[in-house]
Amino acid sequence: MTAATLDALISEGLTGRRVLVRSDLNVPLKDGVVTDDGRIRASLPVLEKLAAAGARVLVTAHLGRPKGEPDLQYSLAPVAARMSELTEVPVRRAEDLVGESATAASEELGEGEILLLENVRFDPRETSKDDDERAALAADLAALVGETGAYVNDAFGAVHRRHASVADITAKLPAYQGDLVRDELEVLKRLTETPQRPYTVVLGGSKVSDKLAVIENLMSRADTLLIGGGMVFTFLKAQGYGIGKSLVEDDKLETVKGFLAEADRMNCRIVLPTDIAMASAFAADAEVEVLPTESLESGKHGEQALGLDIGPDTAKAFSAEIAQSNTVFWNGPMGVFEMEAFAKGTAAVAEALTATEGFTVVGGGDSAAAVRALGFDEQSFGHISTGGGASLEYLEGKTLPGIEALGS
Repeated sequence: MTAATLDALISEGLTGRRVLVRSDLNVPLKDGVVTDDGRIRASLPVLEKLAAAGARVLVTAHLGRPKGEPDLQYSLAPVAARMSELTEVPVRRAEDLVGESATAASEELGEGEILLLENVRFDPRETSKDDDERAALAADLAALVGETGAYVNDAFGAVHRRHASVADITAKLPAYQGDLVRDELEVLKRLTETPQRPYTVVLGGSKVSDKLAVIENLMSRADTLLIGGGMVFTFLKAQGYGIGKSLVEDDKLETVKGFLAEADRMNCRIVLPTDIAMASAFAADAEVEVLPTESLESGKHGEQALGLDIGPDTAKAFSAEIAQSNTVFWNGPMGVFEMEAFAKGTAAVAEALTATEGFTVVGGGDSAAAVRALGFDEQSFGHISTGGGASLEYLEGKTLPGIEALGS
């Protein structure tokens, strides 16, 4: 079964109709200001497309992890303000999700206007494990758009959650797949089903446990896995190397040893760093020594040092691997890129992706944030995912509830 498309909805005629859109607006804030508007900008094309077709567009989204009740620090008010700056479409904001403010604002909403509802996770029913509770919230959301309403899921970053606004809502309204979700699925299917070879996967981030299932699933598909970030120290310790005070997951050592052996059997190369930037402390002004991976405890700070980035030789080697690849998927920074001293490895990988002629995918989450924070032109990459956890679960081979609910 194929999901109904956004274009199919528009072809039905939307003038005067209300459309509920689940968007991914989970952006970082600092002092009440959006610090990275990537997900907002990615969500706007579908909202503008619906508004241009004459729809009254209601948007539901989450921000952070409030505990099922209103929490000012997670209000979508700053998001509404940023949306207004980024689009010429009038953006209104409801002070609640499905209460009096939302109902009144929906009734007052004009054709071609956008109404942002308050954080859907302020309602405990959104994430409830009880099917009836989630269904009740879905019914309340559906009531906001009325009998002629429709639902569009354009929040790929949330499709791995069995939440009311993601999955249950499709039983209450005619449901359609947003263009952002469509594009994400096309890219992920290309990565898992028809990658052009050589196919290289670059994995980083802090914890290897977050990537275990991805590694296991991609070893049979990719030609090369490049491992960096904090997760690499579990691999290095599994090989018997000293790692100082670097982050490690001791309970995953045997699993990692198994991966290293299994990769050889599957003809998938796992490439680990040959040098690491070891620091005296987890601090931007820490003293740094670049040491070979077999001697990470041999520096000035000995066993007290901790690794915070891949070294320059590794960065060059990873870049060379990427340069000769026709498909590259990257998820997870190579180091603590938020600190300038430990951003070099991540910047080198990003630069290599922009230079290769192959198809490149930045896998959302911290990788996408790093690309923007380090000043790279987003158009230089084949695709920057908004998925994060959803992308990883797809690559693990899992069923995504939000996608399943759309019939795709």
